[in-house]
Amino acid sequence: MNTMTVLAMVSLVAAAALFIALAIFLHHIVGELERIGGVKKAGYGLPASFLSKIRLGVRAIEVQTGHLAPQVIALNGGLTAIRDGLGAIDGNLDGVIAAVSAQEVR
Repeated sequence: MNTMTVLAMVSLVAAAALFIALAIFLHHIVGELERIGGVKKAGYGLPASFLSKIRLGVRAIEVQTGHLAPQVIALNGGLTAIRDGLGAIDGNLDGVIAAVSAQEVR
């Protein structure tokens, strides 16, 4: 056997070992997720994981709060206008304070 044949066979064995290790670890990960999620019998004997119920709850929250973004943008526009108005009032009050202070000095 020449060197190329040996290297090709070693590569095949290494690739097979990698895929076998990945399959074993994936099997262990799935087992842990099922253990963590818990399996409860749903209707008609179908398993329903607690993790799937959490996913549905998070999705419901996402759908129900999806309408907030346009309202927050409108609110930010209104608050920006209020901020600008208060800045103008602050400038006017500075002028009034300066004028009153100038009158007291005389």
